[in-house]
Amino acid sequence: MRKRWLMLILGLLSVLLITMAIVGLRWSQSKTTTNQRIFNSRMTPTILIPGSSASQNRFDQLIAQLNKGDNKHSLVKVTVKTDNSMVTTGKVRNGDLAPYFVVAFENNHDGYANIKKQASWFNEALQMLQKKYRFRQFQAIGHSNGGLIWTRFLEKYYDNDSQHINVLMTIGTPYNFEETNSKNRTQMLQDFIKERDELPSDLTVYSIMGTETYDDDGIVPEQSVQTGKFIFQKQVAHFTEITLTGDDAQHSDLPQNQQIVDLIQQYVLPRNQDVPGNRK
Repeated sequence: MRKRWLMLILGLLSVLLITMAIVGLRWSQSKTTTNQRIFNSRMTPTILIPGSSASQNRFDQLIAQLNKGDNKHSLVKVTVKTDNSMVTTGKVRNGDLAPYFVVAFENNHDGYANIKKQASWFNEALQMLQKKYRFRQFQAIGHSNGGLIWTRFLEKYYDNDSQHINVLMTIGTPYNFEETNSKNRTQMLQDFIKERDELPSDLTVYSIMGTETYDDDGIVPEQSVQTGKFIFQKQVAHFTEITLTGDDAQHSDLPQNQQIVDLIQQYVLPRNQDVPGNRK
């Protein structure tokens, strides 16, 4: 009797192991197929992250300017909730290989602790967008704290096997928060410098700084923006600082500054995409 029970248990275990192996194989094959589609995708979106206190509508005027004339591309907006759920509006039209994706956060408050949370939420949003639209390559733009979120993401979550960032443009990003003395390094800046080896070495970075008073852009100190060089310089392939003066150089005006629109068109947006109306 005991032998019969033993044989029955062994038989059930065998069936269970075979079932688990089949399920695992199918999951692995599905994941491999998805990764192959992502890797081979020709879509190259431009992904934008706004700063603190800003919503998913922060870049509406900027994107409207970029979409003038024949350069019209789709816009998808994502707001990540504090429970990790996401609200998505807009869609990518058929044949558009260079859409704009804006990722914002329900908790859009300032502070280093929130920057860490927002980078984690952004990682989830990016994976969702990749799975839905099947792309590997992308360009990145971050205004103010959006640049900090990009930096944290690249150092902590970036996956070179399934992702490839072509260029990062940060606009008025306070890498040392409100500090005006670069020797007084905040914990965030110290951490960014410590983890800089994790940055993709083939990345091109443009750090844009506005000056309203020759010391700051009305909010972010010039010296804080300049500390970005301690993070990126000699670590990525190319790092360039650009200073803007004149009209619309105030911090909140920077995303729609015509000079920045021109810089994005010249240095960020993908070229030679097989999309009607895309730049050649």
